[in-house]
Amino acid sequence: MARGSAGIVSGLTAAALAVVGFLAYQASANVPATLAAPKPKASSSAPATGHAARPKDKDHPLAVPAGSGSGTRVVYALGDRRVWLVGPGGKTVRTFAVMPSSVNPKPGVYRVSSRSGTIKGSDGVPIEHVVRFAVADGNVPVGFSAAKDDSMKSPDPSLRTGGVRMRRADGNAMWTFATVDVKVVVVP
Repeated sequence: MARGSAGIVSGLTAAALAVVGFLAYQASANVPATLAAPKPKASSSAPATGHAARPKDKDHPLAVPAGSGSGTRVVYALGDRRVWLVGPGGKTVRTFAVMPSSVNPKPGVYRVSSRSGTIKGSDGVPIEHVVRFAVADGNVPVGFSAAKDDSMKSPDPSLRTGGVRMRRADGNAMWTFATVDVKVVVVP
């Protein structure tokens, strides 16, 4: 009798898992349009959610991430902590490491919205060549910048800052490349 009970329990468990899987699929397939993630827009200055880069090229780790768009653009890979300046025809002009801010933009397509030559960063550090492209978490401006002392310290997690730091030489290249309205693509 014990052997028969075990078979019944296994069968019921398998049936229950199948039903739960089916219901989960139905729920995800029937999300109202008002709750679904918006589709990416290449020409919008607002973030495009739902954008996913393809897997990184393991043979060429410094290659521009696949799925980051086309044309002249700045590509910022959050996970790699790296930026690519991509010119016409998809040719990489420069790539370099960055130090992410404590508040990051969501993956998507943005446009350079404003620039400042020399200012004090929201963390109190004197910075230069500020290239702003997004607003995250409702009100935190996000942009690339270089500390005048050439530091790339990890941001204080208690401060809500949007400064993506880079070396001064890289900041000079960014400043020359990323003028107002240049596309910035953020990938995971």
